[in-house]
Amino acid sequence: MADYENFVRALLPRLLRYATMLTGERELAGDLVQDVLVKLHRRWSRISSADNPERYVVRMVTNGYLSWRRSRAARLIAVGDVPDGARPDDFATDHALREDMWQRLARLPRRQRAVLVLRYYEQWDDSEIADLLGCARATVRAHAHRALTTLRKDIAVDHLAETGGSR
Repeated sequence: MADYENFVRALLPRLLRYATMLTGERELAGDLVQDVLVKLHRRWSRISSADNPERYVVRMVTNGYLSWRRSRAARLIAVGDVPDGARPDDFATDHALREDMWQRLARLPRRQRAVLVLRYYEQWDDSEIADLLGCARATVRAHAHRALTTLRKDIAVDHLAETGGSR
């Protein structure tokens, strides 16, 4: 079991950051990763012999996030700091921008959010995301397009509201 412990110890920080990006909340991310690690422990002999066990575990986290059924209160996403910490030179602005983006991402449907996190945070290409989500590459591109369009539209509406409707 030492190989399981070493694997988890090496992968845990990345899994927690990834789950935080998906859920938007550290505590919820910790719960998600803990659930996945319990399942991983039960199946370790099979998963450890897979071609890429790390990718398999990331898929488990993604699937866990997409399938969680919670009450409305638990689905509300609290805004918090990204685990990697803020730059000390402009903390207030960084924090405000990060919080604003968390709020915008939290309003996206789960699959769209997962696609954006996998694409821009994990740096996966469309075929890898499609394989992980079990859909076509065109579906991944459609989810990304819809999500980015929604984010751009929200930002434009907010900008117009701040400027009083004038350009």
